[in-house]
Amino acid sequence: MIQFLKSGAIAVALMIWLVGCATEIYNVKDAPVKTLSGKELTLDQATKAIVLAGMGLKWEMEVAAPGHIIGTLDLRKHVAVVDITYDTKTYSITYKKSTNLMMVSDDGTPVGIHPNYNGWIQNLNAAIRQQFVAIGT
Repeated sequence: MIQFLKSGAIAVALMIWLVGCATEIYNVKDAPVKTLSGKELTLDQATKAIVLAGMGLKWEMEVAAPGHIIGTLDLRKHVAVVDITYDTKTYSITYKKSTNLMMVSDDGTPVGIHPNYNGWIQNLNAAIRQQFVAIGT
C-alpha cells in the first residue's frame, strides 16, 4: 500500500512539473516589415530576407507560395514546423505542428509547448527583422 501511495505521489509531482514547464505557444502576428531607410521591400525581397534569416539559424525554408513559407527546424528528436505568411507590409509566424515538443496531460490533452520552442521563434523573428534592415538599405 505504501509503495502504491509513493508511486501515486511521484506521478502527481511529475505531472505538476510537466505542466509548470509547458508554456503557451508564441506566435508573431502581423509584425511590420521595417527597413532602416523606411523604403518598402518588394515581395521578392521579403521572401529573400525571410529565407536567409531562417537558413542562418538552421531552419529549412520552403517557399510554398508567394507570401507563404513553411519553416522546419529539426533538432535531434525535436521538430518544429511553422507557417510564415507575409506581404510587403507585415509578416506572421504561426505554429503549424511539432514532434516531441507538445506537453500533454495524462489524458492526452495538450497543456502547452516546450519552452525552447518559443525561444526558437523569438530568435527567428529577430533574424527576420535583421534581414529586412539589411536588404532594405
